[in-house]
Amino acid sequence: MTPAWSALAPWLALGAATPALLHRAVGVRGAGWALAVAGYALAAAAGRLHAPAGLALVLLALVAAGWQATGAGLRSAAQLGFVLLAAALMTHRWPGFDNLRVLGAQRFTPDALPFSLYFNLDTPLLAHALLLAWAPLRLRRAAPGWFAVGLLAGAATATVCLGMGVAAGALGWAPKWPEAAWLWLAGNAAFTVLIEEAVFRGWLLAGLERRFGRPTLALGLSALVFGLAHAAGGALLVALAGLAGVGYGLAWRRGGLAAAMLAHLLVNLAHFGLLTYPARG
Repeated sequence: MTPAWSALAPWLALGAATPALLHRAVGVRGAGWALAVAGYALAAAAGRLHAPAGLALVLLALVAAGWQATGAGLRSAAQLGFVLLAAALMTHRWPGFDNLRVLGAQRFTPDALPFSLYFNLDTPLLAHALLLAWAPLRLRRAAPGWFAVGLLAGAATATVCLGMGVAAGALGWAPKWPEAAWLWLAGNAAFTVLIEEAVFRGWLLAGLERRFGRPTLALGLSALVFGLAHAAGGALLVALAGLAGVGYGLAWRRGGLAAAMLAHLLVNLAHFGLLTYPARG
C-alpha cells in the first residue's frame, strides 16, 4: 500500500531540492538547500533520524572541510573518509536512518523478479556533500547543451545495454506503466540517479581524471567500479552496469551532472517501462 502524502513529506522536500541544486542561479540553489534542510528536519520530527545519523552528518562536514584544505595529507584523508562513508551509506549499513519502504515486494509482470522500493534518507547526504563542497562537481552541475547530450547518451546507452540484456535472456519485451510507476520514477530520479551520478561521475570519475591526468583510464576505472557496485545482481549486471557507466561518463564530460543524470534516468525509464523489471526470475 502506498504511504500517505503526509508520510512522504520529507522525501517530497528532498526530491524537490534536486532540480534546484543543479540550477545555475545562486538564488535557486539557495532555495534547493532550504528544501534539503527542511526535508531532513521533517524526517527528524517524524522520528526517522536517530543519533548515528547526526554522526554521519558531522563526519561528512569534516570530509567537506578536508576537501578545501591546502595540505595534501588532509585532502587525502578527506578522500579516504568519503570512500568509507559512501560505502556504509550506499549499502545502508550506517545506522540511524529509517528509510521509507514505499512499495513492498511485487512483480510487475509474471516472469519478473519481485521488486521493492525505498525512499532513502542516508544516500542523499552524499550527493548534498558533493554539491556543496566538491569543486569538480560544484562547477559542472549543468554545462551548455546538457539536455541534448543527455538525450543522445541515454538513447545510445539504452540501446546497447538493454539490447544486450535482452540478447542474454535476462530481459524481455514487457511494456507497462503500472499504478506505482510515478512513485518509482520520482524515487529513481531523486534517490538513485542523483546519488549514483554525483558519486560515480561527479566524484570518482572527476577525481581519477585529476589524479592521473588520463581521461580514458579514468573513464574505464570509474565504469569498472560502477559495475562492481552492482555485484549483488550477478555477473551480467556487473558487465551491463559497467558498460552503462561508460555512457554516463561520456555524458558527464560533455554536459556535466545534469546530462549524466538524464542519460541514466532515460536508461532506467526504458528498462522499467518497456522491458522486464528488474529482470526475469
